[in-house]
Amino acid sequence: MPDIIPARMSAQLDGDFVVFLIGMRVNKWWKFWKWMPVAKAMPKMLTELAGRPELGLLHARTVFGFPNLLVIQYWRSFEQLHAYASDRSLQHLPAWREFNRKIASNGDVGIWHETYLVQVGAYECLYNNMPIWGLAAAGGLVPAEGQRKSAKGRLRQSDGTDLAVK
Repeated sequence: MPDIIPARMSAQLDGDFVVFLIGMRVNKWWKFWKWMPVAKAMPKMLTELAGRPELGLLHARTVFGFPNLLVIQYWRSFEQLHAYASDRSLQHLPAWREFNRKIASNGDVGIWHETYLVQVGAYECLYNNMPIWGLAAAGGLVPAEGQRKSAKGRLRQSDGTDLAVK
């Protein structure tokens, strides 16, 4: 079990970045031969990306909640995300083509993604009594002190004294 950090913390990531949410939904659980290959494809991609940091993935976290599977990803840039998705020599494009060949829109397995382009300073986060999580794992963990004490402060809209913690 990861170490719990017993303090109010925030995250810091230099520059713009991308939050990419991608998931699948098992619509017909009894058709495991349809959804299992889809579920197995993502770990291969994440392993590939972890071994090649120059591709731009900063961090990924998989969240299970049957019938849904979600992967939260942080990327350095949209250009790197798109380059990975469209590169014929890497894991994603062959898996995407296989999905379209075998499943497409037959209703057995749902897939989705959402892409958010985040500009520097246009995010805020807080972690309390948590292990390193989310954006803090993609960037760095910093104490939620001073200006980072409040949500408005973390968004540079106040000096951080606008909301008393106690």
